Amino acid sequence: MSLTSDPPAAPSLTKEPGPAVTTPSAPAELVVVPVRHPWRWVAVAATAVLLAQFVHGLVTNPGWEWDVFAAFFTTETILRAVWVTLQLTFHGTALGFAIGIVLAFMRLSASPFLRSVAFGYIWAFRSIPLIVQLLFWFNLAYLYKELSIGVPFGPSFLSFETTGLVGEMSAAVLGLALHQAAYAAEIVRGGVLAVDEGQLEAAASLGIPRLRQVRRIVLPQAMRSILPNAANEIISLFKGTSIVSVMAIGELFYQVQVVYGRNGRVVPLLMVATAWYVLLTTALSVVQHYVERHYAKGSAR
Repeated sequence: MSLTSDPPAAPSLTKEPGPAVTTPSAPAELVVVPVRHPWRWVAVAATAVLLAQFVHGLVTNPGWEWDVFAAFFTTETILRAVWVTLQLTFHGTALGFAIGIVLAFMRLSASPFLRSVAFGYIWAFRSIPLIVQLLFWFNLAYLYKELSIGVPFGPSFLSFETTGLVGEMSAAVLGLALHQAAYAAEIVRGGVLAVDEGQLEAAASLGIPRLRQVRRIVLPQAMRSILPNAANEIISLFKGTSIVSVMAIGELFYQVQVVYGRNGRVVPLLMVATAWYVLLTTALSVVQHYVERHYAKGSAR
């Protein structure tokens, strides 16, 4: 029996011949097939056919009387009526949103009395139809012969006759503005509530005065929420000025009614009013777009 053993053989550094190992070949290039939307193209084709038929009817149907439309579109009577409509819209919007901002902050106030008064105003003016409000202000002289300024429940220092103070145009602007204020208040309140309260707390901790917080921090951010709804209200008010025709004010729709009442050309005269409403609404929409883009500078990329 041998007391020694041979050292283990060193591992061979050369590979022994054996069967070749095959690796899977690279997959062939995938072909990307776009998603098919056959029904989308069917809808596009059907919509295009309907639009083409509508335009063809507008052009070829003699009932539209486009020659009459062209003759009355820029007459002095219609242009004056457009100007009256714009005045009603501007004054109603300016006064309505001025009062609405005050009402909105009254509703956000810590005073229960101010909150209750603002809520009661909004509830009342949103509940009463606009035509009723207009007729009420138009007939204000029936209830109050004169308005006085003086000590409450005491002697008066100055008096005005209501008939001369509140005329047709004044009653229309007053009714539109007070009605608009109820909706503007809720729009502004919703925009202010959309601003994170943490920013106000941070501003207060830095010692920024309350008025500056509202002017420089709250309102610029709230405008992004306020503007779309406010623009809708302005456009609705612009078209809603036609309701003052019940007061015989010479705005656009009233003048169109007067003209087609005389010549019997109802359809082309209605198209005159429609075209002016579309043009001016489009202009307001363009202004809305640029104002929204201005206030979206901090959020839009």
